Amino acid sequence: MAKKLRIGILFGGRSGEHEVSLLSAASILKAIDRRKFDVVPIGITKQGRWLAAADSNHLLEGSATTRQLRAGDPEATPGARLLQDGMPTLLAPEPRDQELGRPGPSGKAIDVVFPVLHGTFGEDGTIQGLFELAGIAYVGSGVLGSAAGMDKDVMKRLFAQTGLPIVKHVTLLRADWEAQPRKAIAQIEATLKYPLFVKPANLGSSVGISKAHNRAELGPALTFAAKYDRKLVVEQGVGGKSSRGKPGDKARELEVAVLGNDNPEASVVGEIIPGKEFYDYEAKYLSEGSVPVIPAKLTREETKQIRAMAIEAFRACDLSGLARVDFLMEPDGKRRIYLNEVNTMPGFTQISMYPKLWEATGLGYRDLITRLIELALERHAEKSRTTYSKD
Repeated sequence: MAKKLRIGILFGGRSGEHEVSLLSAASILKAIDRRKFDVVPIGITKQGRWLAAADSNHLLEGSATTRQLRAGDPEATPGARLLQDGMPTLLAPEPRDQELGRPGPSGKAIDVVFPVLHGTFGEDGTIQGLFELAGIAYVGSGVLGSAAGMDKDVMKRLFAQTGLPIVKHVTLLRADWEAQPRKAIAQIEATLKYPLFVKPANLGSSVGISKAHNRAELGPALTFAAKYDRKLVVEQGVGGKSSRGKPGDKARELEVAVLGNDNPEASVVGEIIPGKEFYDYEAKYLSEGSVPVIPAKLTREETKQIRAMAIEAFRACDLSGLARVDFLMEPDGKRRIYLNEVNTMPGFTQISMYPKLWEATGLGYRDLITRLIELALERHAEKSRTTYSKD
């Protein structure tokens, strides 16, 4: 029998989506195949402190923690000594054949890290860079893909270069908005038509996003988004021109789950019918009015087009492992389809859209977790073929 792999489930983090990460991690820890994997929970507090294994469970339970180690503290070097009481260290400071610490059944301290981190400092390439330096396999996209998938401005540039249809938008810096607000509003209104969606460029789960129906709402929306990032993206709304959610004028919000590395596959297409005017953080996680429809009611040709676009978007951002790709469809008329964004570490509870889309496609939740770990090892093996020195 093959030795079990030791999987580090990393969760929490310095992000506005900290609580969402806890929900995702708890679901994975409950469902992961324990016959194949030994599991090490690794928590990060909102203050950025990394927790020993025993205290990571307290973080999930919402109770107080005891011992906290921060990566880089003298007691935590070399590397980030995340686990205490004889447990293995997660990361060495540089790649090596054997990780520091007591080896697990597979011969290593941690074989694969599953970073169930949503948003900043987890989904944006920062933590991925740490894994790359340590030479450890991890689930999800690499540094470039994670960073590109997090930055809505860069992401849209990559989509446009690939020829994928995107909505009209304007990008501006927080500093420019604060220094010359009238000029910024004039620039936006000269390019786009109301209603507008105002977003922080680097954030997920619709945190910091507002819908502005007119100039009076645009200024506060920009100020609100500027709390969360130095770069702001303003998008022209898709749908009818009437204000405040008149029936029939909302864009349809469609989603596809993509799975794979160099040869990704797309799931069936799903649709979210928001309980609010648009699918913001509250509609996703706090209210109960949003309704998922899987599969979405589309023509065969529309479904084929959206799935193909999802794979193109995945490749355009150089993603790997997993991503949820979101689309907007005009509610009537030409029913034009626009690529909205990719999410490189989507919500991962058993009732989140990404797992539900794969379940509807024929891949269950536990098997999906296993497949993602396999893809992490596959990508790590492929990267290990690369030579970094001419010697």
